[in-house]
Amino acid sequence: MAGSVNKVILIGNLGRDPETRRTGAGDPVVNFSIATTESWRDKATGERKDRTEWHNIVIFNENLGRVAEQYCKKGSKVYIEGQLQTREYTDRDGNQRKATEVVLQRFRGELALLDSRGGGGAMEEAGDGGGFGRSSPMQRGGGGGGGDRRPATAGGGRMNDVIDDDIPF
Repeated sequence: MAGSVNKVILIGNLGRDPETRRTGAGDPVVNFSIATTESWRDKATGERKDRTEWHNIVIFNENLGRVAEQYCKKGSKVYIEGQLQTREYTDRDGNQRKATEVVLQRFRGELALLDSRGGGGAMEEAGDGGGFGRSSPMQRGGGGGGGDRRPATAGGGRMNDVIDDDIPF
């Protein structure tokens, strides 16, 4: 296998509203954090336990940053796909520090809003530096809450709608 893979996929809730800053060149950089929670039952006590992990997200992609600014708020459930990066910096007291972040670069990242908006339940998505609201590979059926989720075929129909008699082999 040639090369290596650095890909992080997270589904979690925003811990704070996105914050936008600008680089020296004027390019926007959007920062926020998301929480992912793991739950399990303690075998000894039967008690339910939770552990929450916080992840710092940095968006250098202008289109994804715009989506995050406009639609993401504290508590929003999001799908994030990016790369894990660690950077070193000096804090205000002169101490060397390291920060590990999930970074969404231009053409290498994805952000999908998983909260249902207005009862429609559609998954709003932006990714790969291109646009907002493109079709997701997974479409949500039905109108109200929690319809079934089945992959859509290239023709727009559902895979389960294909009848064996229609297959020529």
